Order: sequence, then C-alpha cells, then structure tokens
Amino acid sequence: MKIKAIITGATGMVGEGVLHECLKHPDVESVLVINRKPCGVVHSKLTELIVNDFMNLSSIENELAGYNACYFCAGVSSIGKNEEEYKHITYDLTLYLAETLLKKNNEISFCYVSGVGTDSTEKGKSMWARVKGKTENDLLKLPFKSAFMFRPGYIQPIKGLNNTYKIYKVVSPLYPILKKLFPKYVNTLSEVGLAMINVVRFNYNKKIVECADIRKYAEIEKSILMEKNFLV
Repeated sequence: MKIKAIITGATGMVGEGVLHECLKHPDVESVLVINRKPCGVVHSKLTELIVNDFMNLSSIENELAGYNACYFCAGVSSIGKNEEEYKHITYDLTLYLAETLLKKNNEISFCYVSGVGTDSTEKGKSMWARVKGKTENDLLKLPFKSAFMFRPGYIQPIKGLNNTYKIYKVVSPLYPILKKLFPKYVNTLSEVGLAMINVVRFNYNKKIVECADIRKYAEIEKSILMEKNFLV
C-alpha cells in the first residue's frame, strides 16, 4: 500500500519525527504538512501549506483531497489554560480538521496523538485527560476507513532534528534506564512514526494504541523494511 499522508504539528517534536520517518519510508508516496509557519524541511515528497486559522480551512479545502492518511500530531499543553480554552484548541480544532478531511477523502485513515493517562470515560478529575478522552471518543465515531488513538508516554527524540524540547535533551541520556524500569511508558520517536505508518497499512482492530502497541507495530514495520533490504 502506498501512503499519501497529511501531517499536522510538523513544527513540534512529535510531528517533525513522524514527518522524518514518512519521508524516509519507501511506501510513503507523498506528504502534505499543514502548518502556521514553515517547517524548514525540503524534500521531493513534501508539500507544505501555511494557514493562519486552523478553524477555517475553506481556502485550502480542495488541496486536501487525494490523501489516504492523516497523522495528527499538533497539540498544546494544558498548563495555564482553563478547560474551555484547552477544549477549543484540543477538541474543536481536531474535530473540525477531521470532518473537513472526510469531506474530501472517504477512504482516509486518521492517527491522533493523545497520551498515556487519557480518560476514555470523560469523567475523571484531570481536565486534560477528560478533553483528550472526548476527542478520542468522538474521532472514533467518525466514518474513517480506520482511526487510531496513539497514547505515548515519554518519547525519546530522534538525534539531529530541530524541534526537540529542551527537557528531552536533559532526560534523553537516561532513556536506557527509563526503558528498563518503565517499559509500558516509553517509546522512541522513530517507533511512533513507524507505528503510524504500519497501522494505516494493516488496519488493526485495536484502536487505542498504547506504548507497548507502538513498539510492536514499529517492530513489524522494521521487519518489513528489512525484508525489502531497506535500511532503517
């Protein structure tokens, strides 16, 4: 299966890493990134659209047609935001983009980056977890070809990329220890990107993708690439 992917959040750490893996992958045919500012990447597979308002995509709607995957990696911290503000950025924006893509691509798969601790009941004490839970739940109700809710914990960055958060640069030397002590809560960014490619290709029944699932799907994808003599 050849993937034509749309990526949001490519100017953040996770989105940049997913973009990196997509551009390397032989079965990703083309990538469209939608950003508020340029991502700074130039590649023959890559097209970039700059938009000021993610809640009004009418001017670029026709350019969103012809894609079979969306990797939604955009997001903000809930720190300093009340629930209404956080819900608008996290829930309203995500659902608006998802519904816009469905109007133009009825065979599209959607991968959403959520996080460990997301509250599927939508009733817990943690505001961010409730909002993320509602976002996941309502995405899963939409008529995508498939939809996967990714719940990474700590993500080990990819060396050489530009958008690694400062705290990760401090913590990353400890990754071997974290992986040994907390294997259910850590992944590499490369694993996240490869797992996103893999779930779109194989459309697994499990739609909530935890850290262990991310690692498993990434290993499957690595095995496929090695069989094709493609270095990973």
